[in-house]
Amino acid sequence: MPTPIPSRDADVKLWRNARLVTIASPSVEPIENGVVVTSGERIVFAGAASEAPDIAGAQQIDLGGRLVTPALIDCHTHIVHGGNRAREFEMRLDGASYVEIAKAGGGIVSTVRATRALSVEELVEQALPRLDTLLGEGLGTIEIKSGYGLSIEAELNMLRAARALGHRRAVRVVTSYLGAHATPEEYRGRNADYLDEVVLPGLKAAHAEGLVDAVDGFCEGIAFSPEEIARVFDLALELGLPVKLHAEQLSHLGGTRLAAHYGALSADHLEYIDDADAQAMATASTIAVLLPGAFYAIRETHKPDVAALRRHGVPIAVATDCNPGTSPLTSLLLGMNMAATLFGLTVTECLAGTTRIAARALGLLEQTGTLEADKSADFAVWNCASVAELTYRIGFNPLHRRIFKGKAT
Repeated sequence: MPTPIPSRDADVKLWRNARLVTIASPSVEPIENGVVVTSGERIVFAGAASEAPDIAGAQQIDLGGRLVTPALIDCHTHIVHGGNRAREFEMRLDGASYVEIAKAGGGIVSTVRATRALSVEELVEQALPRLDTLLGEGLGTIEIKSGYGLSIEAELNMLRAARALGHRRAVRVVTSYLGAHATPEEYRGRNADYLDEVVLPGLKAAHAEGLVDAVDGFCEGIAFSPEEIARVFDLALELGLPVKLHAEQLSHLGGTRLAAHYGALSADHLEYIDDADAQAMATASTIAVLLPGAFYAIRETHKPDVAALRRHGVPIAVATDCNPGTSPLTSLLLGMNMAATLFGLTVTECLAGTTRIAARALGLLEQTGTLEADKSADFAVWNCASVAELTYRIGFNPLHRRIFKGKAT
């Protein structure tokens, strides 16, 4: 039975004449003559016009037969940071590896110096162009990590800037505390001290200030061991915060199974996972977040075992990993194309991976990620004839209109 429409004097809109892809089911075949009925910020109905509730008195918006999908979700980014690492790009072109650059004082720690030099407002101003580019491609939700401050106050400032972005723009911002991203120069060789004196107290401070939605870490030979990450995750769970993890990007260190052990929302990168990792993720309902921009930028050759993820039924999300060093990517549409071209994902997997599955990776599926009654009215209207065009094109943006919480932006 259709959901009753609210009273006529409510902010009710009928978005009609759409080729509607709700992503509420595995199919991405558009519903012809689809409609979305919204009341304020929420969806009342999404489906075929013939099944819609009584809409007399609603404001009507003709979408011109265009393709409509949920607004896109970028579930792994580092868009708040200072400076850039174009010089390291040149070094990679000359043959230097990611690990060699990091050991030479580049990599994450070089961005730390630039980030620490900026105020919260300066961090916001530098991030806005990156965010605006993503929003211009139909984005409705973005995850933003700390991890380039590596001192308590600098990490808090990054999270404050991330929260501020959610006030400056019509977008849903989810924050992740990533104090365990790298060891700063002043703690070189003293990971335990850095965890004791910065990461753990910084997490408590961020939580107390309401700045953190989830806790992340970088489990890698150039960063933190599984045992060290476990200390961070123990505190996160004590504080009631979900966890996620950069895992198996450069080597097979055991981070994926650690993430699964802690019931992580997601494990991200995953270039070096094996079958047992995929099985552990499936058992824990941990989402796989693939980041083809980083794979491409550092010229990695070891691909994630997508077949193992599929075999064990691990849902796959796709994100930009937008960051200044290893994935200076501000196009989720291009990220979808890369995921298909480089990793072999299907068109359906790419769209689901940047909507429904991405929402799951952030613990937000009850709010957004599909077009269904009672969810946030976040959707994108595209000048496309087919869903495949969203993944197929390179360097072309077919967005016609972005709707966030029921309002066109």
